[in-house]
Amino acid sequence: DSRDKYLCAYIVTDERIDLYGLREYLAGELPGYMIPTNFIPIDEIPLTANGKIDVNALPAPQAISVGDNAKYIPPKTTVEKKLVEIWEKVLGRPNIGINDNFFNSGGDSIKSIQVIARMNSAGYKLEMKDLFQYPVIAELASRVKKLKRNPDQAVITGTIPLTPIQR
Repeated sequence: DSRDKYLCAYIVTDERIDLYGLREYLAGELPGYMIPTNFIPIDEIPLTANGKIDVNALPAPQAISVGDNAKYIPPKTTVEKKLVEIWEKVLGRPNIGINDNFFNSGGDSIKSIQVIARMNSAGYKLEMKDLFQYPVIAELASRVKKLKRNPDQAVITGTIPLTPIQR
């Protein structure tokens, strides 16, 4: 959803910056929720006639977001394929590989809940702690379990006895 809130850093510098290294540095200094999802290098901060930052003139983060710097490796197993499919939908970003980091790719705690729910709907059990501890598909896939049964969500018809509380 384009209305999702995210933290974006626009960087103005003459030097080349290792954005992955910057993200790693910030991870050691800041809580996870304060680390920007997107780091965007720009030539200068656009200003309005009043000298304030012209937010509307800043480039859109989705168009030039700097991701994980991980080499793209496609999914091989069924679980990896399902994780990639769900991450791409939840994160709104194509070409996610098994070495991409969920949180470096724009994931957060709310999106992780969506991933867990969608995996459950697809017949897989994924623990929240596993997603946080192993945020890379290559490591996470081995911790995903196939659900033994999918609960039947069909409408119940016929006579059903009252539960003790209803009596």
